[in-house]
Amino acid sequence: MTEAPLRLATRGSALARRQTADVREALERRRNEVEVVEVETRGDRLTDELITRLGKTGAFVRALDQRVLDGEAEAAVHSLKDMPTEFPDRLRVGGVGERAPSGDVVVTPDGGGVEDLPPGSVVGTSSLRRKAQVLAARPDLTVEPLRGNVDTRLQKLVAPQLQAEHERRVDAERDEKGDPGGDGGSTFERSVEEWFDDLSEFQRGALEYELDVEYDAIVLAEAGLRRSDLYVRDEYEVERLDRSEFVPAPGQGAVAVTTADPEVTEAVREAVDHPPTRVATTVERTVLAELGGGCVAPIGVAALVQGEHVNARVRVLSTDGEREVAATRDLPVERHADAAAEFAADLADRGAADIIAEAKREADDGGEDGIDASPERDDPADGGTPEDGTPAEDGTPDGETPTEREE
Repeated sequence: MTEAPLRLATRGSALARRQTADVREALERRRNEVEVVEVETRGDRLTDELITRLGKTGAFVRALDQRVLDGEAEAAVHSLKDMPTEFPDRLRVGGVGERAPSGDVVVTPDGGGVEDLPPGSVVGTSSLRRKAQVLAARPDLTVEPLRGNVDTRLQKLVAPQLQAEHERRVDAERDEKGDPGGDGGSTFERSVEEWFDDLSEFQRGALEYELDVEYDAIVLAEAGLRRSDLYVRDEYEVERLDRSEFVPAPGQGAVAVTTADPEVTEAVREAVDHPPTRVATTVERTVLAELGGGCVAPIGVAALVQGEHVNARVRVLSTDGEREVAATRDLPVERHADAAAEFAADLADRGAADIIAEAKREADDGGEDGIDASPERDDPADGGTPEDGTPAEDGTPDGETPTEREE
């Protein structure tokens, strides 16, 4: 328990506030007095700048952490996948909360998965990783950039259907008013005004968009949908994607709290930290840090603690989804960070380094407008920094050879 109020720095987006509320509740259960401090970041102000550039500068992270370093807050709350690969010396990851579902989902107006989309369908995402994974599975699809927070992206998906329905009703009502000799019947039971009054705030927001692109599907992080209370709605259908094929971003679905003061670090660790999540995400972020290219290359890394091992799945793709290096390996929990670094080195030698180097050259030449390695707009990804995690007490003895399944 801290004596003075513990100030938590957070962004002001709905998703960030929701994540911070969970951290606050965990701290208050340990009798800590907590105050939330909302901070506008450079990333919030530069919404028209390419997400790639935001990721490279840590625009959504560093403003919060600077508050901690300057003594204006005791801790900052981040999506873990958002964390930069290099930390200031004084900064620590005080706690990594229990992970939400870490995979991706495909959202469509009428249901179905990526495999069910007709050829030529348009899929929306501003994630370079997701684009490459979609094209690897379905090269006959078109992937277009999609910006905005979670609710904005969903509204852009359903907007064409709602706008078409609104237009039909307006036209029908106009025709009926202009035909005094008609039979007096109405095409629709309700007037346009009555229909509009019955719409939800979400639906009304969708009606306002002027879209250059109509999306048949969009790909999002499941955790963002659930934390935003948008996973289940009548306007669209959600289907989980196979994690072995659509490998999520390192740290996806986890929330981290950065600290500087040792006493605050201990308070956060006791209240927030979930050791299995910390170990799994340490593996993911170690792999990404060793491979490099987190902001410019499509890299998916997913880890899960299973008894004495951490099952790690890595998929490195070319930006067009045509080339890949992928592998699955069981790493000993007792030396998970070192084993993850060795895994990454093996992947690099097998061709992952060449794919990443090619992606970097493409980025230096201008890249693809609007598409980025970030998993989701609300929290663009920088990659991750290896952070010492506490292994389980029943860890694997040193020297054990991890099992491996590669393809």
